[in-house]
Amino acid sequence: MKALQGKVAVVAGGTRGAGRGIAIGLGEAGATVYVTGRSVRGQPSDMARPETIEETAELVTASGGVGIAVQVDHTREAEVKALFERVSAEQNGRLDLLVNDIWGGDGLTVWGKTFWEHSLADGLLIQQRAVHTHMITSYYAAPLMVAQKKGLIVEITDGVDYRYRENLYYSLAKISAIHLAEAMAADLRPHGVTALALTPGFLRSEGMLDHFGVTEETWQEAVQTEPHFIMSETPAYIGRAVAALAADPAIFAKTGQVFSTWGLSDEYPFTDRDGSRPHWGNYAREQGLYR
Repeated sequence: MKALQGKVAVVAGGTRGAGRGIAIGLGEAGATVYVTGRSVRGQPSDMARPETIEETAELVTASGGVGIAVQVDHTREAEVKALFERVSAEQNGRLDLLVNDIWGGDGLTVWGKTFWEHSLADGLLIQQRAVHTHMITSYYAAPLMVAQKKGLIVEITDGVDYRYRENLYYSLAKISAIHLAEAMAADLRPHGVTALALTPGFLRSEGMLDHFGVTEETWQEAVQTEPHFIMSETPAYIGRAVAALAADPAIFAKTGQVFSTWGLSDEYPFTDRDGSRPHWGNYAREQGLYR
């Protein structure tokens, strides 16, 4: 029997990147996964990417789970409320895991600009898409878990601390995800529900591969342009990290904390797609990237 057989998960923002990797990783472990996002076949979001939630759901099913695609714009409260009403109705009130990976800020973030030079409208939209959505989604998911007196909420972020991330609006959104996990954990603690934050390392997402003009098969060619890409990881790595967390019977001991794929790979026996175990933390220290 697979570790997450019979478990019910919602991956909010599961269209591509880390969200897709997480949904598939949960599918590998046998979970039923509701994959949400704005992009469906024939109707892409304003990110204008080819990936869709239907594709992700099909990959979940192909990996051994049950994938269910639900189009949701998580900035719209009514759609989020309807999502969890549907999950509750279809799964007899059960919800074991929520992953908040909603982002939508790539095209809004302009690097190399001070906050007063950056578009304020775009900066505020980043907060709406990447912070407000997480709050709305957790608001409607948490009662299902509280009723069961168990469950796990995972906030996907970038980085494990509060240091500045070279753009105020990006930085605020990613740090907010860490604090959301910490604050939700405090409120959820009496009910036995866990909340934590998790970051990938240098993520080899579909968008990043396109940025460097490579594919997953030829990704190492990008190291000539960006040497640190040698320590990149596929979305499968964070997917398997989340699956390991969700299957841990002692998960509540981690509530309120922030974790990394590389740190969890020291604790749990998961690997990336090719069997490797990229450790961005060790690499960054060796390269002097962090003080």
